[in-house]
Amino acid sequence: METTTEPVYGVIPLLAIAVAAVALLLLLIVRFKLHAFISLVLVSLLVGLATRIPFDELVDTLLTGFGDTLANVGLLVGLGAMIGRLLEISGGARVLADTLINRFGPRRAPLALGLAAILFGFPIFFDAAFVVLLPIVFSVARRFGGSLLLYALPTAGGFLAMHALVPPHPGPVAASELLGADVGLVLLLGVLVAVPSWYVGSYVFSKFIGPRINVPVPVLGASSEVDQDTAGSEETAPLPRFGTVLAVLLLPLAMIFLHTGLETLGTVGAVDSDATWVRPLLLLGETPIALLATAIVSVVVFGRGRSRTNVEQIVNGALGPVCAIILITGAGGMFGSVLQASGIGDALAETLNAAGFPLIVAAFVIATGLRVAQGSATVALTTTGGLLAPTVAAVDGLSSLYLALLVLAIACGSMVLSHVNDSGFWLVGRFLGLDVSTTLKTWTVMATLVGGTGFLLVLLISAFA
Repeated sequence: METTTEPVYGVIPLLAIAVAAVALLLLLIVRFKLHAFISLVLVSLLVGLATRIPFDELVDTLLTGFGDTLANVGLLVGLGAMIGRLLEISGGARVLADTLINRFGPRRAPLALGLAAILFGFPIFFDAAFVVLLPIVFSVARRFGGSLLLYALPTAGGFLAMHALVPPHPGPVAASELLGADVGLVLLLGVLVAVPSWYVGSYVFSKFIGPRINVPVPVLGASSEVDQDTAGSEETAPLPRFGTVLAVLLLPLAMIFLHTGLETLGTVGAVDSDATWVRPLLLLGETPIALLATAIVSVVVFGRGRSRTNVEQIVNGALGPVCAIILITGAGGMFGSVLQASGIGDALAETLNAAGFPLIVAAFVIATGLRVAQGSATVALTTTGGLLAPTVAAVDGLSSLYLALLVLAIACGSMVLSHVNDSGFWLVGRFLGLDVSTTLKTWTVMATLVGGTGFLLVLLISAFA
């Protein structure tokens, strides 16, 4: 349930509470080394009390934010971890990495991984795509050495740029509909903005920060019993073919792309979305269903040459290390939910909207404020679009190009300054084995550079709109 409680404080007290909450959270985690999950739950509760969310609604608000986040992330992370572990243990990740490196060369391995992320990130959400591709990143990093950041940041940055800037992801689609922008034009311009933004903000930054912060490849996987069993059977289990590995990786992407393609055709009236033959296909293309199907196929394909007990141990061993990631991610969603329910996000957006910025600049600044306040890029995109919709409707003569650029300006703002209330912050940081301070220095800076570079490109294009 969503709270409808009106804020009891004005804008300045609400913003002061938000700043204090983020400062306290950082203090607990960084200075006092309190576990991030406990810190997030505690600070979420304190924010709810400080903003006077009614006692009978506070717990529901906390649990709703936690549960909604887990509904979106927990299932994807669990299934993705299984697929990734099977891919890694079977040697599939090594086969794929070898082929990529042979094609691009060792020196351009990070570039190859980033480009793969951009391609894979077109139809699939950030969380699922990052988890599925992560074993390949680890495999390449182990083979060629150097900081994990050299390989992981271009990958994460590619997924981030596509998720925020390019339809059919929900944020840019929602903002396009709210502002009356052409989704096809947003898609075209989004790709044109996403690629150079990723290159400068993610790939180039990874080459700068990688040699300065050495991050080893973390051990994500099974218990020692599984490793021993795996080691004993790995000699007899045949390596999968490159085409097989690629087909398994492309399976969820193809299923999800089928879903988005049918939805798009339904929107424009080319197909009947309620037709009997369309509904099952739409269900098959839902991300959880696609990953479930891929996990089952992975068990069959990558489990060849192994006992059923060994395969079950490998799959089971993949879940333990991601439990903390899932809980922390859910707690980050709880924190963002409380900030939103308290009225902090709305107060900040209204203040920035009243400051009199040019429309594209205001779009970027408002989305940035909402991103900082509540953490979700999709929520920032949707909320900013709704806030600016009346203003856009009142302005005559805005071209289709300008409206599309306005959506992209919002998208760029929704990427920057990712921090402790963003589930992606915890997902990337924990999977890469980073502490909070290092995650702020790497992921947060990278996300800000990608969004900032994209906004500069949007401003440049808007000069000719």
